[in-house]
Formats: sequence, structure tokens, C-alpha cells
Amino acid sequence: MTATDAAPVRLAPGDPAPDFTLPDADGNLVSLADHRGRRVIVYCYPAALTPGCTTQAVDFTAAAGELAEAGLDIIGISPDEPAKLMRFREKENLGITLVSDPDKAVLSAYGAYGPKKLYGKEVIGVIRSTFIVDAEGRIEQASYNVKATGHVAKLRRELGLG
Repeated sequence: MTATDAAPVRLAPGDPAPDFTLPDADGNLVSLADHRGRRVIVYCYPAALTPGCTTQAVDFTAAAGELAEAGLDIIGISPDEPAKLMRFREKENLGITLVSDPDKAVLSAYGAYGPKKLYGKEVIGVIRSTFIVDAEGRIEQASYNVKATGHVAKLRRELGLG
């Protein structure tokens, strides 16, 4: 077993959120530090233009206005290149920030890349995860192995938004 096969380190409330600067669908750099003073939902997903990831992105887009009013920004991270993120955004009419982490360094820092079960087999890949980062840049909530369907509604309920 190599170091890359080891179970990822999981973040917990109170931990500093790993900072990042990654390109978005337009190639513009997005930094977590730019959002200091606001809470940020950082969600990690395996691949743009796949059914579960589309459901999740569409749900986040639908809730984005309400979440923004509650002081929450949204950043989705996947290993997809910016051009694929742009196709995803345009095809699904997404209104949220999606950033590219092709070397999976940020996904790994969040504990969202490593061994997972897929159709009963263990594979190495992106672990669908959601984090709420507080205004000071600390993890407020960390959820691993989330389900794409219904996750945004569950998150909204947990945040007291519906």
C-alpha cells in the first residue's frame, strides 16, 4: 500500500480550512482567502457532466440566492479542466463558482480524494464531500460521502433555511 492509497485525513470542525487558489471555468483564479468575512460552502465532486454531479450542481444553483442572502458563498471543486467546467456551466445553466483541481492537491488537502466504494469495489477517486468554512477560514462543518440527491435540501435544513 502506497501513501496515495492510505485513507485521507479527514477535516473536523475547528480545523483551519486548507487555502487554495484554483482556476474557474473562465480561467480566472479563485481563492478561498478572497471570501474571508463570509461563510463558504466548499463542495467536492467527482466529475462534471455526470448525473449525480449535475443534480448536485443544479440544486446548489437553485439555492444559491437564498444561501448568499444567508451569507454563504459556494465553490465547487473537481479534477475537471476549466474547459469542461465551462461546458458543464453552459449546458446546465449553472450559477455557482466551479474550480479546477486537476492534480487533486486541494481535494486531497480536504480529505476528499482517496479510497472509496464504487459499486461494491474499492477505487481511488474523489469522495463527494461538503464543507462549511466560517468567516475566519475554519471548518465549521465537514460531511464526507454525501449523497448527491437531496444533499442541498438537507444542508439548507441544517442551516435553518428551510
